[in-house]
Amino acid sequence: MAIIRWDPFREMVTLREKMNRLFEDAQTGQREDRDLISSTWSPAVDIYETEHEIVLTAELPGIEDNDIAVKLEDNTLTLKGERQFEKETEEENYHRIERSYGSFYRSFTIPHYVDQEKIKAEHEQGVLKIQLPKKLESKPRAVKVIKPEKKEKPIEKRVKK
Repeated sequence: MAIIRWDPFREMVTLREKMNRLFEDAQTGQREDRDLISSTWSPAVDIYETEHEIVLTAELPGIEDNDIAVKLEDNTLTLKGERQFEKETEEENYHRIERSYGSFYRSFTIPHYVDQEKIKAEHEQGVLKIQLPKKLESKPRAVKVIKPEKKEKPIEKRVKK
């Protein structure tokens, strides 16, 4: 399974875009409240492999089941979703907003030996667990090495006449 590395340049581009909007808003006297609460974020994902399956777990706290989409297409597993900002108080009353909100998108290339018909996903207590079972023919199989038995020659050939 391919491991996709974190791309710091994507974060820098997002930061640059936010800074540009901040300066533009300062010049025009406007302020967009959505910049306070939405940002690009990516859930943390762990991937491990056992004898029978590959398991992907993603941390998605505060996200409802119907806000998560899991899609498999052309050996690419895609996770999409959105964490909504719940306005309990006005933004002006916040001292700090550190949690990330907004939509996310993650994609992973899955190996050819995954049985795509038997993939299962479950979401419990903020953790999405996707089980990708391996096909039976792709599982490693131990082959026992045995000594060949010595075949005895027939009696007629052993006795010389």
